[in-house]
Amino acid sequence: MSTETKTAEAGVVGEIIRDCLLTRTRRISRIITNMYDQALRPYSVNAPQFSLLVVIAKLGGASRAEIGRANYQERSTLTRNLAHLLAEGWVEEMAPEEGGRSRPLVLSQAGRELLVSAAPAWRAVQEKAKQLLGEEGATAIVDVANSISFDELVE
Repeated sequence: MSTETKTAEAGVVGEIIRDCLLTRTRRISRIITNMYDQALRPYSVNAPQFSLLVVIAKLGGASRAEIGRANYQERSTLTRNLAHLLAEGWVEEMAPEEGGRSRPLVLSQAGRELLVSAAPAWRAVQEKAKQLLGEEGATAIVDVANSISFDELVE
């Protein structure tokens, strides 16, 4: 490798290490996800699955495609996380609507009970995450997430 290439590479690496939003947000995401995973472990659910459970509860009956769009997830990630929720009986498929092909997914009674029973653990880790991020950081994350619409992402 030439000296010029090494210098250019070092410049690019330095720039990315110093300024890259992707590496920073992924690091934060891994740290926060790990915190929630640990808190939710006694309930046999991980953070992405719990988050998906909440999305399904909010939608109140939706197709896989609708759930994926609402949760900004690719089909393979959604399928993997849904498999556990379905296997545990926390989510169930409804009969398809008249003339429809899709089978809407809804929270089962067990899923609703899980949300309620895990809520204290979620609240405790939520406070820890806010402490880690600081009030300003936590507010910034919520504000940014609320300002991004799915339609903006697919354009």
